[in-house]
Amino acid sequence: MLNEEVFEMNVPNMKTKEEALSYLADKLISKGIVKESYKQAIIDREHVFPTGLQFEAYGIAIPHTDVEHVNKEQMALMTLKEAVSFYQMGTNDVEVPVRVIFMLGLKEAHSQLTMLQQLMEVLQDKDIMERILSMDENTPNSEIKEVLALKNIK
Repeated sequence: MLNEEVFEMNVPNMKTKEEALSYLADKLISKGIVKESYKQAIIDREHVFPTGLQFEAYGIAIPHTDVEHVNKEQMALMTLKEAVSFYQMGTNDVEVPVRVIFMLGLKEAHSQLTMLQQLMEVLQDKDIMERILSMDENTPNSEIKEVLALKNIK
C-alpha cells in the first residue's frame, strides 16, 4: 500500500477540503497510481459520503472512491499545517477540523475493510498520531513508513 511513498507533510495554504483532495489526488495521478477521473470522483464521493472522523485530539479524513478510477493499490498520507473542514462520516452537517488525510486508492472493493481496520489501529494510537502530526516536509519517507509499519501498514 505504501510502495510509491506518497507523503505530503505539513502542507500549508489549504483552505477547503476540495483543495486538499485535489492536491493529493494530483500527486497520485502524476505517479500513474490513479486515473485522471480519480480526482473528480473522490471529490464527488466526499460530498455524498463524507469521510471525516473526530478523534479526541485530532480530526482525520479517509477519502476513497470506486475501483475503476485506480490503476494500482496505494495509500497516500497528507498532513495539513492548518485544519480544513470536512463533514463527519455519516452526516452532512457536522463539521470536523481535519489535519490528517489518508487517501486510499483501492483496486478491489473487498480490500477496503482490511485497509480500514489497519488504519483504525493507527488512528486510535495517540502516540503514533502525535508523531505523524509533528512531521514536516523535511521528514524522510523512511521515517514515515517506519511509524506506519508499527501498525502493519506497509
